[in-house]
Amino acid sequence: MPSKDHIFAAPIAELGDFCFDQKVADVFPDMIKRSVPGYSNIISAIGMITARFARPHSRLYDLGCSLGAATQEMRRNLSQPGCSIIAVDNSAAMLERARGHLASFRSDTRVDLIEADICDIAIENASVVVLNFTLQFIAPERREALLTRIYHGLNPGGVLVLSEKFKSADDTVNELLIDLHHDFKRANGYSELEISQKRNALENVLRPDTPEQHRERLARAGFRHVDLWFQCFNFGSMVAIK
Repeated sequence: MPSKDHIFAAPIAELGDFCFDQKVADVFPDMIKRSVPGYSNIISAIGMITARFARPHSRLYDLGCSLGAATQEMRRNLSQPGCSIIAVDNSAAMLERARGHLASFRSDTRVDLIEADICDIAIENASVVVLNFTLQFIAPERREALLTRIYHGLNPGGVLVLSEKFKSADDTVNELLIDLHHDFKRANGYSELEISQKRNALENVLRPDTPEQHRERLARAGFRHVDLWFQCFNFGSMVAIK
């Protein structure tokens, strides 16, 4: 049973920026379940996409792997021979938990867990790349270079799955989606204090783009087949095929 997320339940005098430290790693499954609408659907679909796009003797990348949920779903759905998965995160606490989680499932597929900045990772011989709620934490000026490197590292016909928190270009709709997301969190037991404090902690580190901005950036990176396949409130996922 995962630990309950109470990180922002009491008033915090000096809030600071949100970070993926040991406290977050300890409660992350509960935090994601209660904070990100549609997360389980996205993870399941990553498995389906892996089954369709993975090619023999290729690499699959989970960039910003956190506790390894997408990595495990990719591994579970791999049927092609000679594949390996490279799972990258810059949080030692997250990777420690991911290592234990992945070790509890038997598999012949090699998984390399790497502690690093995903912007420094070489992408080579890739058939599937996953950025699952990761790009939003990368500095905006570094996002296009990362996507361009992913494009060039993908083999022809390879796929990128890009899941993000979106903002709407329409201010009225954007406020509605934010309010609906907060309603979702309230329905999952978060208090007004928790919602407010977490929003403030994320303000400087999670900087969302509109779906249109994502499309334009992916096109500049080289992708010609891009679409939004899932959205619930202001959270969604896109596919980009080389």
